[in-house]
Amino acid sequence: MHNIMKTKIVYCLIGLASIVNVNTFAGNPDRSGSAGATELLINPWARSSGWADANMASVRGLEAIYLNVAGTAFTQNTELIFARTDWLKGTDISINSFGLSQKVGETGVASVGVMSMSFGEIQRTTVDVPEGGLGFFEPAFLNLTLSYAKEFSRSIYGGMAVRVISETVSDVGAQGIGFDAGIQYVTGFSKEYNDNLMFGISLKNVGPAMKYSGDGLSFRDVISANGVDMTIEQRSSKFELPSSLNIGASYDFEFGGIDTMNIPSMHTITAAVNFSSNSFTKDQYRMGVQYAYKDYLQVRAGYVYEKDGSSTTFLTGPTAGLTFELPLNKEKGTTFGIDYSYRDTNPFQGIHSMGVRFNI
Repeated sequence: MHNIMKTKIVYCLIGLASIVNVNTFAGNPDRSGSAGATELLINPWARSSGWADANMASVRGLEAIYLNVAGTAFTQNTELIFARTDWLKGTDISINSFGLSQKVGETGVASVGVMSMSFGEIQRTTVDVPEGGLGFFEPAFLNLTLSYAKEFSRSIYGGMAVRVISETVSDVGAQGIGFDAGIQYVTGFSKEYNDNLMFGISLKNVGPAMKYSGDGLSFRDVISANGVDMTIEQRSSKFELPSSLNIGASYDFEFGGIDTMNIPSMHTITAAVNFSSNSFTKDQYRMGVQYAYKDYLQVRAGYVYEKDGSSTTFLTGPTAGLTFELPLNKEKGTTFGIDYSYRDTNPFQGIHSMGVRFNI
């Protein structure tokens, strides 16, 4: 029965990748900048962003709601995360994120995540008053994600997520909806090491086009022919979501003891790679490595490489991160963790993310 299930899931993966590659990812780098809702490409979590998002195949717990929703199925009981990101240090743009994942039944996990992006106060100007003095407005982007993931077998995990997208700029706004899906396959490479080789595939940000609307797209004018004061409304063009297909793998090298009684090895080095096929930008190759001392300390680094070696964004490639995990109750498995990550940029002063997590 398990072999039949594995075969069906593999065929589904191949079919999904083929459909997406033919229909969704017909774009090229010349379309860069033509997609909207690009905040969907921002990883708001501090732990996984330190890998440069390379750990798509091995991400575990609530943070997987962004990279590969299948990884949320590894939540043991309840997980809470609060994170804050200084986006492009020096621009006063901040991102606040909150998430909760809860085990449902024996094999299912339900999760919710909220990401709020704030740009601070911007002075209001018009064509007639370009110097300002008309007050301020505060643009705000908000994403609400609901997901469900399930353990189908000892080796196969899958999940789906729906994301509600809201963008408001003064008296103009846009709302939309996007969908994610992902699968992780976990296998042992040898008898001595269990579950150290992992594969993953995820499809992100697939949904209908969005469109701006609101009073900000209308203005009042006098029609000279008859002198009538009329309101003229302009139409906004639709824009697509920045869809992507991700395929990755990771491998754990364990030292100082083998996990034979659910006890982590003394030292673990994890290497991860991830290929991202983007519908509106160049393809990206992500590489990352992490060193872990039991469950207490994790140090990681990553790098993002774009096809042809030239970057089309302000991200220069290198990333780094650090995690401290403190056990609060060993019997119940309760822990408290502090995460930090840094992403290098040019210009500005990089991207700094800090998060705290509770495993209850």
